[in-house]
Amino acid sequence: MITATRTGCEIDVRIVPRAKKTAIDGVRDGAVLIRVAAPPVDNAANDALIEFLSDTLRVPRRSIRIVSGERSRVKRVAIDHIHVSTLKAQLSMQDEP
Repeated sequence: MITATRTGCEIDVRIVPRAKKTAIDGVRDGAVLIRVAAPPVDNAANDALIEFLSDTLRVPRRSIRIVSGERSRVKRVAIDHIHVSTLKAQLSMQDEP
């Protein structure tokens, strides 16, 4: 699910487009489930995912990139300049109501 890399870490994400709001909704099949309000058209869902992660993790958008699964619901996302423990802590904060 989350692995350390030379420049930061990578995380497996499963996105559900066209949700009521963009939010983390737990873990499914070893991937963090993120619902995004954007539709899966013209890269809108990917852009919404990157923007959400940038805001949630407090890192610049340029530090986040989709490594694999750009056209799939299951994606591998690389996040630079963040430690695995920091990423886990930030994502768990989103699980709180």
